[in-house]
Amino acid sequence: MDNRAKEEIQQPIPAAIQPTPAAVCHSSSDLEKLLSDTDSPFLKRYREATWIELKLLFKLSAPAVMMYLVNNLMSVSTRIFSGQLGNLQFAAACLGNQGIQLFAYGLLLGMGSAVETLCGQAFGARRYDMLGVYLQRATVVLMLFSLPITLVYVLSRPLLIFIGESERVSTLASLFVYGLIPQIFAYAVNFPIQKFLQAQSIVGPSAMISFSTLCFHLLVSWVAVYKIGLGLLGASLVLSVSWWIIVVAQFVYIVKSKRCKETWSGFKWEAFTGLWEFVKLSMASAVMLCLETWYFQVLVLVAGLLENPELALDALSVCMSINGLLFMIAIGFNAAASVRVSNELGAGHPKAAFFSVVVVTAVCLFIAVVEGVVVLSLRHVVSYVFTGGETVADAVADLCPLLAVTLVLNGIQPVLSGVAVGCGWQAFVAYVNVGCYYLVGIPIGCLLGFTFKLGVKGIWSGMIGGTTLQTLILLWVTFRADWNKEVEKARERLEKWEDIRKPLLIKE
Repeated sequence: MDNRAKEEIQQPIPAAIQPTPAAVCHSSSDLEKLLSDTDSPFLKRYREATWIELKLLFKLSAPAVMMYLVNNLMSVSTRIFSGQLGNLQFAAACLGNQGIQLFAYGLLLGMGSAVETLCGQAFGARRYDMLGVYLQRATVVLMLFSLPITLVYVLSRPLLIFIGESERVSTLASLFVYGLIPQIFAYAVNFPIQKFLQAQSIVGPSAMISFSTLCFHLLVSWVAVYKIGLGLLGASLVLSVSWWIIVVAQFVYIVKSKRCKETWSGFKWEAFTGLWEFVKLSMASAVMLCLETWYFQVLVLVAGLLENPELALDALSVCMSINGLLFMIAIGFNAAASVRVSNELGAGHPKAAFFSVVVVTAVCLFIAVVEGVVVLSLRHVVSYVFTGGETVADAVADLCPLLAVTLVLNGIQPVLSGVAVGCGWQAFVAYVNVGCYYLVGIPIGCLLGFTFKLGVKGIWSGMIGGTTLQTLILLWVTFRADWNKEVEKARERLEKWEDIRKPLLIKE
């Protein structure tokens, strides 16, 4: 074992004298000092603090929003290409994407969120060498969990028919899903890489990689679907290839970039230690995020059980595609909120952590209201981007008021989930999600949709009620939290994971 490892075990280096990226930590420390300075006038203190926080927030959120928007645009463009083949193909692609693919996306993204908590707090505490180990450990765990998910994709046709979807749509949807199997394993590598980079406030390179890949994706999708005639299977295969391009490019950046020199020191056998502890934490994260991701997936599946399911699926899928695209803005701020809160907690800055929560929530709410107004103003024409037909356009226009309400709620709820990830509250939020979404939202939605004959509008209205209740609970918990205790919990979490590493370091 080298001297550096021995010194780390015998006497941890104080955080104050460890090397650190000066720009990030300097502004963060300034923010904590400013908020603690009671001698300064109140308005001046908080005006300056707001300006510092906005700079830190938008430095993270702007490229993150771009990255998530571009990644979602790849999926949306694939559905648009499929939709131009016909309304049936569009319904099948949407059912395959939102009925099956979101299962893998939600589970693996949720498990990857454990990396977000650990890497964010470790980076804030300046324990940089731990980040690379967390990245590798998460990739190992997610790859193992990808294997049973593949079975769900392979059995997608009988599963969709079993829950009551029409055989014609299910057959085409399963063909689309088969082409997405390689995407599962791309997710398993991509999400840990994303969280690893975001914890270090490195988001711009991922955004540029995603944008370049989108250009490739659009061109090759057009060739595969229209010139070669590969149809739905070709469209989904191109999407899988595009995701693997993103994964490889990001990993090359990590290995070659000087910005990751301290956090990536090559492959470590430590990645295969402490797997069970990581699985427990990542499963709590997965349950929390899956329950959120699958919530509106259930809406699409239940809509397929209504009379005239093709029209219901087409109209709802247009609205869900718009919601999913604009939801990426909230997810970008979700990532920024998680990084800001976890970094501040790891650095021992409780006031800065809470102030970050306040600012990011206010900013996202404003953006969400603007999105809702724009969607309402374009409600009669927006469906033509996805598929033709006046009947579908009228159905979409009828659903747009519910879409606008959903967008406003999505301006707050994902940010609060990001705060929960930054704090490590995943298990608590999972219980909240079960109660609000699955014991309140879905039952009320089914009651309104089927018993009171309100159709899609009834199902969606009930689910909005569940989201509203969940948002109110998270607001109450977040703004009543003891942030000094959260700092102490972050310190204990880091010490626990450091203890897991020590035996292997001693052997080396």
